[in-house]
Amino acid sequence: MNDQLIEDPHAILDRVQQQATRFETPCGEGKMIWHLWDQSGGTAPVVVLFHGGAGSWRHWIRTIPALVPTYRVLVPDLPGLGESDFPPDGDDAFSIAGIVADGIDAIVGADTSYEVVGFSFGGTMAACVGAIRGKRVRSVTIIGSSSVGALGSAVRLEKVRHLDGQERRDTHRINLNRLMIADPAKIDDLSIEIQDWNTVRSRLRTPAISRSGAIMKAIDQLVSPLNGMWGELDAPANPKGPERVATLRAHCPDADIRLIPGTGHWAAYEAADTVNAILLEMLARTRP
Repeated sequence: MNDQLIEDPHAILDRVQQQATRFETPCGEGKMIWHLWDQSGGTAPVVVLFHGGAGSWRHWIRTIPALVPTYRVLVPDLPGLGESDFPPDGDDAFSIAGIVADGIDAIVGADTSYEVVGFSFGGTMAACVGAIRGKRVRSVTIIGSSSVGALGSAVRLEKVRHLDGQERRDTHRINLNRLMIADPAKIDDLSIEIQDWNTVRSRLRTPAISRSGAIMKAIDQLVSPLNGMWGELDAPANPKGPERVATLRAHCPDADIRLIPGTGHWAAYEAADTVNAILLEMLARTRP
């Protein structure tokens, strides 16, 4: 059923956002924006979710409700994306991850351990934070991460910023189907609203950072358990998806890697129930 028939997309996003506490931490001379969902009064373990390129915390709109009964869920708008200001060095993954890691410390405490989960470009951030913070990061989970193994297919997207009204919505739908969501029937009003909001506020050149090799450098430095997920129909990965899995296994033989059948790049949205169940299973192994 279309979400529009149940609740307006703006109302869904506002309702979820209002359940969180907003934090600001330094990002160069500017600030980085965070949201923390906590039903435990500060006692539950922490999981940090990093969104994808040209994204915001909204990429996790269908994951946050599944995690908050068990975890304190901390989700930033990464530097140069969403509401967060541009970082001092917008080309270096580890420099950006250092800002992110310091922000986590400022919010949950420098002695608190936590899990990190990253979608697409967010996987680079998750791996880099894991490398920087070492054993304090209990596990690293990457979902649809780019630049693991051979580069996949280039995905051509249509320009939308100059468009208005229904033409703009229709073009977002085209782009979502090409890049993010394999099943056109799963592209609903909420996904289009998220895509539009994120696109307008995207300033960081995330594809170049993803292709820099930082994620593999970080993975080789990890001391934490590593998990991975890809949609079987992940457009940026295909036709190199199996090579990505093989590369990750070669670098981390103990990694738990899953393919989500019939699902595209934004698996946490398109196949939310499946991804949430697997993610909770993965996180449970390192839950304190």
